[in-house]
Amino acid sequence: MSSQYKFDNHAEETSHQNKVKLTDLLTRMNEEKKIERNRNLALSVAAVSAVTVFGIILTL
Repeated sequence: MSSQYKFDNHAEETSHQNKVKLTDLLTRMNEEKKIERNRNLALSVAAVSAVTVFGIILTL
C-alpha cells in the first residue's frame, strides 16, 4: 500500500519530465532497501524479545 502511494506521488512529480534518470532510480531503490532492512531488523528484535520474555515468564 505504501509503495503504491509512493509510486503515485512520484508519477505526479515526473509527469512534467520527458526522461527518467537512472541514477535517481538507483538512489531511490537503495534508500528503500535501507528502510526495509531497518524495518526487518526492528521486527526481528521485537520477536526475539517477545520470545525471551515469554521464556523467562515460563521458567518462573
